[in-house]
Amino acid sequence: MDLVTPHIGLVFWTTLCFAILLFILGKYAWKPILAAVAEREQSIETALLRAEAVREEMARLTNENEALLKSARAERDAILSEATKVKNQIIADAKEAAQKEGSRQIELARIEINNQKAIAMADVKNQVASLSLEIAEKVLRKQFEDQKKQDELVKDLLRDVKLS
Repeated sequence: MDLVTPHIGLVFWTTLCFAILLFILGKYAWKPILAAVAEREQSIETALLRAEAVREEMARLTNENEALLKSARAERDAILSEATKVKNQIIADAKEAAQKEGSRQIELARIEINNQKAIAMADVKNQVASLSLEIAEKVLRKQFEDQKKQDELVKDLLRDVKLS
């Protein structure tokens, strides 16, 4: 049982060594170790605070980006809507202009046709008049070969003129 029961000298020297070790550790090691631990705790806490601030900033930037995206989409939709309206207006204006131009071209063609028709009718009338004069001239020449027929025609014409 000697092994289990320590001697008073051993306890004294063990306690003395332990106290000296505690004094040396307290004087030279614990202060720097505790300072390093406190500094490490402070840097971890600072890093955590920065990380939280960065997370909040990222959340704010994400919200701003979403708002900007919504705004950009709304603006894009408005621009596309306006472009569609302008396109439809241009198409409607072009159709209207084409219809007006078509109507004008049809009217010009109708006028040209009427003019050509009038010219053709005048030409036909002139040709008919010319032919009628030629026929009348030939008929009259044939009838006026005789002097007696000429006198009778003049008398008939004079009677018609006096009656009118």
